[in-house]
Amino acid sequence: MKIILNRFKGISGTVFALGFVSMFMDISSEMVHSLLPLFLVSVIGAGVSSIGLIEGVAEGAALMVKLFSGVLSDRIGKRKTLAIMGYALGAATKPLFAMASGIGLVFTARFADRVGKGIRGAPRDALIADITPPEQHGAAYGLRQAMDTMGAFIGPLLAMILMLATSGAYRVIFWIAVIPGAIAVAILVFSVKEPGVARTSPVQRTMTLRNISALGSAYWMIVIFGIVFTLARFSEAFLLLRAENVGLKAGMAPLIMIVMNVFYSIAAYPAGYLSDRLGSTGIMAFGLAALIISDLTMATAKTVLPVIIGAAIWGLHMGLTQGVLSAMIANASPADLRGTAFGIFGLASGIAVLFGSLIAGWLWELFSPAATFYTGAMFAGCALIGFIFIAGFRGKGRNIIE
Repeated sequence: MKIILNRFKGISGTVFALGFVSMFMDISSEMVHSLLPLFLVSVIGAGVSSIGLIEGVAEGAALMVKLFSGVLSDRIGKRKTLAIMGYALGAATKPLFAMASGIGLVFTARFADRVGKGIRGAPRDALIADITPPEQHGAAYGLRQAMDTMGAFIGPLLAMILMLATSGAYRVIFWIAVIPGAIAVAILVFSVKEPGVARTSPVQRTMTLRNISALGSAYWMIVIFGIVFTLARFSEAFLLLRAENVGLKAGMAPLIMIVMNVFYSIAAYPAGYLSDRLGSTGIMAFGLAALIISDLTMATAKTVLPVIIGAAIWGLHMGLTQGVLSAMIANASPADLRGTAFGIFGLASGIAVLFGSLIAGWLWELFSPAATFYTGAMFAGCALIGFIFIAGFRGKGRNIIE
């Protein structure tokens, strides 16, 4: 543990600042999102398939917008400006959830919130690579992800406490969620510094077929792997619905997100740090195996306890894979095309998450909740097989993964 903690010494203060920005925005977002599926069902009267559509379109939009914001950040060389726009849009949507009386405004708010996430995601991830030495990419992404995930379990915890304190006043909690969102934007504006070095020429920063091809085969194999992986990871709203399905009371639903994100946060930084030292192969494979185990646990659950255990394993898989996957993309892409690289990956993943969530909702209503998670396990198994295939190229002298 001491060795891992010493690794913090080489990480830029800007990475820490971005971590705090992510933490406060996730507190704000998860105070809403941990309650939103139940709010839609019990207050608005929406069906599970509608939730799948909302979550799929919203999350898909976020990842698709990454393409355009990533390319633009390469072109103008101003990653912080785009990040501010994205975080500000996310903060501005929170009052809309509190005011919603029908599914239309909820859809609009959720869509705009995720578009904001898409605008900020690729520039922020590219900025981390800009200011971090390649040998510390895993640790830097893992640290930001760990701080982000701290907010992702503080938010549901606050939501659960406030649900008990207000006797289930969803709208009051949504209004309170505005506060940490505003704090996140303020930290970004005043504490995050962009490197003042010249970037590449406008021609190099323009998105062209030549520049896209310059990303190389290693990058494109990671993209293909990411598509299959994302199909296996449908919206986490289905974890909450599964908990309610086996008997968890609505006021305790955020407990699922708390458990998931505690394990996510604990695993994220050590996984990133170890991937810098030992390589990403074993860590990513272990993370995919954890996802399979989580899905199977959720599928066979009859009571709340297995769902909680499944949520913990789901969080472990996220911590083992997400920061490592970001580092893999950063390491496989040229410095002057990092925004574009993250953006293209976001577009591909966005299409996959849209279809993954739609399939999950359809299976839930047409067959059973178990069918949703069994299918997720199947996709995760395919992703694991594909990753083993990609890793096999290293034995032929090709550096595909790292």
